[in-house]
Amino acid sequence: MKKRAILIVLDSAGIGHAPDAAEYNDEGSNTFLSCSKSGKFFTPNMKNMGLYNIDDVEIEGCTSPTGGFARLIEKSKGKDTTTGHWEMAGLVSETPFPTYPNGFPKEVLDEFTRLTGRQVLCNLPYSGTQVIEDYGRQHLKTGDLIVYTSADSVFQIAAHEDIVPVDTLYEYCRMARGILKGKHGVGRVIARPFIGEPGSFSRTSRRHDFSLEPTGDTVMDMMKARGFDVLSVGKIYDIFAQRGMTDHVRCENNPDGIEKTIAWMERDFSGLMFVNLVDTDMIYGHRRDVDGYAAALSYFDKKLPEITGRMGDEDILMITADHGCDPAYSGTDHTRECVPLLMYGKNVPAGKNFGTITGFDVIANTILGYFDLPQLGSAHPGLI
Repeated sequence: MKKRAILIVLDSAGIGHAPDAAEYNDEGSNTFLSCSKSGKFFTPNMKNMGLYNIDDVEIEGCTSPTGGFARLIEKSKGKDTTTGHWEMAGLVSETPFPTYPNGFPKEVLDEFTRLTGRQVLCNLPYSGTQVIEDYGRQHLKTGDLIVYTSADSVFQIAAHEDIVPVDTLYEYCRMARGILKGKHGVGRVIARPFIGEPGSFSRTSRRHDFSLEPTGDTVMDMMKARGFDVLSVGKIYDIFAQRGMTDHVRCENNPDGIEKTIAWMERDFSGLMFVNLVDTDMIYGHRRDVDGYAAALSYFDKKLPEITGRMGDEDILMITADHGCDPAYSGTDHTRECVPLLMYGKNVPAGKNFGTITGFDVIANTILGYFDLPQLGSAHPGLI
């Protein structure tokens, strides 16, 4: 019988501040705990698997968990999407990606302007929804590109689809990606197309991320090289610069990503399906929407039996996160948190608490070990 591992990332669903959170000004952050205080929070299926039996989770657990579970502490420096995903795939980032709290330097923007033929607006850390409200009217008038960043290592370009066609915006992002290397090697260049009129602008689902090439072999690279299937759902394909996948599908939002995951569970494949559900972070975490975040977690939980119901005897399900984004915390940035690792399947010891583990890369080793592949010597041994 074919083996399959389904790895689902609930983007930014942290479970409490990391030991080094003070270095990031994130002491006291706890994404899941904040969401649990909302009337929209209802997650009985993850609770029954053991999510709230994880070390130091301040939510009431269950008496007989059906899954195995652990608390993971990040080794890498940073609290962004690329860093978290790369580490769970086996790549630890010893040096954080560069960030630009005062905007990008003149030499970067001058070259970007030269290549695109367009001037730049903003060039500051900004909320993605607020920046189009504040600069969208001027963008419509001049055609200048809205360039902004955040606390993460990102170079974001917002443009109205009537002013800059989406394919052209993607080409501008490729130009920026070519510039942003070496000391300016940001984790991601992100296309942020939007539509509408002043006062009612809205971002579209045609966002696209242009990531740095991974700095070494990932678990996906290793599995693909040995003939296994590696399927990606959502922005996984972009986070890893389209590397290491045998097939991929993009998603419009979490419900769409969940439905595509359920549909692909029916596929006859042997290997890994790697899923990212981004709404919790992008739509609710950064906008500090506690009820919206709680409702998104509850929706996933409601759909979880449709995923587990399609698992075969040799399948394992792993649910985790890449960082925190506490919707009740100050500011709008990610939060440096521990993340859950929840595992389920007939080959997972039910009720097993694997404790607190340093390194998201234990996920890579667990997958490699499950498929009888060589493990990463630098990471905690695989758990099953």
